[in-house]
Amino acid sequence: MRRALTLVVASLLTTIAACSGSSGPTAGSHKTNEPVKLTIFAASSLTNAFSAEAAAFAQKTGDQTTFSFAGSQELVAQLRQGAPADVVATADQPTMLRVPHGSQATVFARNRLVMITAHGNPKNVAGLADLSRSDLVVVLAAPTVPAGKYAAQALSAANVTAHPKSLEDNVRSVLTKVQLGEADAGIVYASDAQSAKNGVTAIAIPHAPIVSYPALAVRPAGQAFVDFLLSAQGQQILARYGFLPPR
Repeated sequence: MRRALTLVVASLLTTIAACSGSSGPTAGSHKTNEPVKLTIFAASSLTNAFSAEAAAFAQKTGDQTTFSFAGSQELVAQLRQGAPADVVATADQPTMLRVPHGSQATVFARNRLVMITAHGNPKNVAGLADLSRSDLVVVLAAPTVPAGKYAAQALSAANVTAHPKSLEDNVRSVLTKVQLGEADAGIVYASDAQSAKNGVTAIAIPHAPIVSYPALAVRPAGQAFVDFLLSAQGQQILARYGFLPPR
C-alpha cells in the first residue's frame, strides 16, 4: 500500500513539473521591444535632413518619430514651459545650455553660413558689402535666432551694416522669402541653400563662423535617435543634406 502511494505521489510531481515546463506564457516572457514613439524638437534648418534620418531610423529600429521644427530659441522656450520631448537638437550650443541638463548634449553636425539671392543672382550680389546697398531688399534671421546671431557676427567682422526689411524667427523663413521674391538677398546655412536646389543662388561668406549642432536626449528613450545621428549611416545622411561632420 505504501509503495502504491509513493508511485501516485511521484506521478503527480512529474505531471506538475511537465506543466510548469510547457511552452505557454510565463512571468517575464512578455515582449519588451515594442516600437517606441519619439517626439523630437529640432531647429528649422534640420527639417529636410531629420525627415530623412527619421525614415532610416524607423527602418532600422521600428521606432516612430514626431517632429516639431522651429527656431532653436522657440523650441527651448517650449521645453522650459514643460512641453514634452524625447530629443532636442539646436543650431548652436549657447541655446542648448538653456535646456535643463543641456550641458550633456553632443555635437552631431556642423554647418556654415552663405548668402543667398534669387536664382541666377539678378542683382549681382558679390559679397557681404553688397548687403548694405539701398537697392537691395535684405532679410535676416532675428538676433535671438542662432542664424541671426551668426549673421550679425559675419557682418560685424566685415564692417558691413545691413538694413533688413524684416527679421525672421527662424532661418527657413529667410530662405522662403528669397525664394518667393519677397527679398533680394539673405543669409542662411549652406544646408538651407542646398535644400532649395535651383530656387536660389548661394554665395560663399569667407571666414564666416562654423556652426555646431548639439543634440540632447531629454528622456532616456531618445538616446537611441541621438546615437543614430552619430552613427556612420546617420552621418552619411547629414552629409547628403549639406552638413559638415561634427569634427
